[in-house]
Amino acid sequence: MKKSTVIEIKERFDNEVERFSNLETGQVATIDAALSLELLTSAAKVIKPNATTLLDLGCGAGNYSLKMLSKLPNLDFTLVDLSQNMLDKAHQRVSEVTSGKINAIQADIRDIDFPKNHFDIILAGAVLHHLREESDWEFVFQKLFNSLKPGGCLMISDLIFQENPAVNELVWKMYGDYLKQQGGEAYQQKVFDYIEKEDTPRSMTYQLDLMKKVGFSSTEILHKNSCFGAFGGIK
Repeated sequence: MKKSTVIEIKERFDNEVERFSNLETGQVATIDAALSLELLTSAAKVIKPNATTLLDLGCGAGNYSLKMLSKLPNLDFTLVDLSQNMLDKAHQRVSEVTSGKINAIQADIRDIDFPKNHFDIILAGAVLHHLREESDWEFVFQKLFNSLKPGGCLMISDLIFQENPAVNELVWKMYGDYLKQQGGEAYQQKVFDYIEKEDTPRSMTYQLDLMKKVGFSSTEILHKNSCFGAFGGIK
């Protein structure tokens, strides 16, 4: 199947702002979404307790930034998303609870020149699975590493594959059962069709190895359930 283009992904999220503004509605298809969000932001706080700058990559409606602000108030934010509608919503919600600066960028992350050694924390919630070729993955991970201050962290929550085909099949069957419980067989098929068209996830192992390859000094696995994981790297 031909994968969604960047424009098609942008247009879909343009029309999903209100749904993704609420974890109860926007993350139904994501197992343990709230737990992963709590773990990532809690870990980021203890890794960089004096953080002042945060990059929210694929910020959506701002859920990750808002959770981070509940732990580290008045950060300076750089919000990035393909969808201007999502970006506007995130900017509005974040600006209501922080006196920090907010820089909103509507663009593909591959096209942005981030400043070097600038961010204390980078949050990437359900966004990197849109990367396609291995060259894309390495390019983006290197770019994010370069933009972090020494001691800064990249924290990821995302859809993942397994390395072993048999284990991958098992895990995705488990995920299918979860989706049926949420909304029946029609919902399960809808989510699987959407993943097939739009997403190209990689395994957690692949991403942790890639972090080490581009220079991260250490990595952390915070949570994994079925084909979803929360993990990160420290510069």
